[in-house]
Amino acid sequence: MSTMPDSGFAEIVDLIVTARQRAVQTVNAALIDLYWQVGAIISRKIAAAEWGDGVVAQLAEHIAHTQPGLRGFTRPNLFRMRQFYEAYRDDEIVSALLRQLPWTHNLIILSQSKHPDERVFYLRLAIQEKWSKRELERQFKAALFERAVLNPAKVSPPVRQIHPQALDVFRDAYVVEFLGLSEPHSELDLHRGLLGRLKDFLIELGRDFCFVGSEFPLQVGKRDFALDLLFFHRGLNCLVAIELKVGRFEPEYLGKLGFYLEALDRDVKKPHENPAIGVLLCASKDDEVVEYALSRSLSPALIAEYQTQLPDKKLLQAKLHEFYLQNMRDAGEEE
Repeated sequence: MSTMPDSGFAEIVDLIVTARQRAVQTVNAALIDLYWQVGAIISRKIAAAEWGDGVVAQLAEHIAHTQPGLRGFTRPNLFRMRQFYEAYRDDEIVSALLRQLPWTHNLIILSQSKHPDERVFYLRLAIQEKWSKRELERQFKAALFERAVLNPAKVSPPVRQIHPQALDVFRDAYVVEFLGLSEPHSELDLHRGLLGRLKDFLIELGRDFCFVGSEFPLQVGKRDFALDLLFFHRGLNCLVAIELKVGRFEPEYLGKLGFYLEALDRDVKKPHENPAIGVLLCASKDDEVVEYALSRSLSPALIAEYQTQLPDKKLLQAKLHEFYLQNMRDAGEEE
């Protein structure tokens, strides 16, 4: 049996994969455009009192009769197309994002978002993170938008100076309900759980995070140290050290984290990379203690919580509603 050289094979396979992805994206964009146009026609005719709701049902029946086998044009879906158009018709920038997501993703975002800002938030992140339908639904259950607005990431001044874009990368809390951790649990339980469900943890961290190692060895002087978890962030072009704590945050933890960051920058970081960032992932924290501890920290670090259960979404929505009302009151007083 003769063997053939594989030089050039990978290049051709890459071309095939890229072409197929481009074809899928083109078909999806065309489908979204179609739904947009159908929604626009229905919206205009109903607004002009040319059609009533009953006409939409007749339209669905007509399409089913004249286009047998064509799916997706039922009465409920036609009304969703109208809602889809009316939700985004006044924002050209946002409407361009819609074509980058499948129809199912757009429907999830449209149906579960309570506020225009929330829709834009999930549209952008779903595109950036390339979330599956399942992961997008999980982020809604985890109230990611509410948490991002109410509790932005707590970072030290050097993070803002060296990595200003990091504020869009890191979160105040990470939900790891997929670990199934019981209470109480040990740091070893948490560590092993994160390694065992590393793929899920990477999705929770964000798409640009790459895993480097666990208990990453650092040697300083004649002593050996082990960093809990080490990652690399492609967008920030830097190492990210994560130290795990199963109790509440204590200010002295920052000293050890800063020591690890110094060791990484001196001995591990490559010349073209930016200074490392450190994350203390704790079971709980007092935000005022965190603010005091970080205010004079010379290390690019942040403090975040890990949550072993999905948050109370209704409670967070109520807090967000009050947050918006307070902002409106403050804006009114300024005028």
